[in-house]
Amino acid sequence: MHSKRIKLLKIMEKSRNGYLLAIESSCDDSSAAIFKGRQLLSNIISSQLDHRDLGGVVPELASRKHLENIQPVVEQALKKAGIGKSELKAIAYTQGPGLLGSLLVGAGYAKGLALSHQLPLIGIHHMEAHVLAHFIEDPHPRYPFLCLLVSGGHTQLVIMHDAFEMEVVGKTIDDAAGEAFDKTGKILGLPYPAGPEIDRLAQKGKARFKFTTPSVDGLNFSFSGLKTSILYFLRDEKKKNPDFIEQNLTDICASVQKTIVDYLLLQLEKAMEQYGLDRVAIAGGVSANSELRRRVQGLKNIGAEVFILPMKYCVDNAGMIGMAGVFKWEKEMYTTLDAPVFTK
Repeated sequence: MHSKRIKLLKIMEKSRNGYLLAIESSCDDSSAAIFKGRQLLSNIISSQLDHRDLGGVVPELASRKHLENIQPVVEQALKKAGIGKSELKAIAYTQGPGLLGSLLVGAGYAKGLALSHQLPLIGIHHMEAHVLAHFIEDPHPRYPFLCLLVSGGHTQLVIMHDAFEMEVVGKTIDDAAGEAFDKTGKILGLPYPAGPEIDRLAQKGKARFKFTTPSVDGLNFSFSGLKTSILYFLRDEKKKNPDFIEQNLTDICASVQKTIVDYLLLQLEKAMEQYGLDRVAIAGGVSANSELRRRVQGLKNIGAEVFILPMKYCVDNAGMIGMAGVFKWEKEMYTTLDAPVFTK
């Protein structure tokens, strides 16, 4: 028992002072970051702009781009941190969920580097990393806290008891909030990704159109009905006026955004009351939405302690993977070389 404790103390000491490389490749952004202990030294992201012209991410093309980008982003992250590969002490990578081909590129690179340099390997759950991104910079929330996790593929309410105990108390039963934004944008003829564009246009419009508000028992979410409501509304209005979308684009965007944010806040406040939690946070790509950020900030008016990520940590990035990796490194929670990636 004494020898195990000594070993654990050595691991923790190494993780506090050693360098960790993190790799993120779950979708179409290749990213690498370097941590020294819990301090983020570099966080490099290479975005694949080709998908904007294709109306969405093409998995096969994304994985090929990762093959081109993974080595350069790692080299840039190392250079910015001022270290070489020989100084690394651990490697964290996105194990899933995400696109299979993209995940395999990042995982393969991480495993090859770990094997060649005899370094511990740490697989990270992508959505858990989004939440733990709150610990990259101060101030960060104290446990327990409630996090609204909203992205293109996930919408969840998570109670964080600690870094390794995440209780999902609500989740979407069909589509995610980010998907609702993107599908609406496609109907409106907006470029991909549509979420940021809807946000930009909504700031110029008025939320004067009404859409069906999803209704689900408990704290779960549903967005498929909302997408159908928007589709039928626009179809009917275009029958009366073929130029309806062009003439009312900013108001449509403002109305869609308000409907989605209203719904997210409704479920968030229900969860706060049900579990008696007044520390709340938001994370995930959709947490960059200006209306959502403003409305969550407004919870301070009812006594909530609110934590909103800097914009640079809302998007997919290796910094969040590295933060989760450091927590696992400190507990010697390693991943084997034959560990598979997972897409869901």
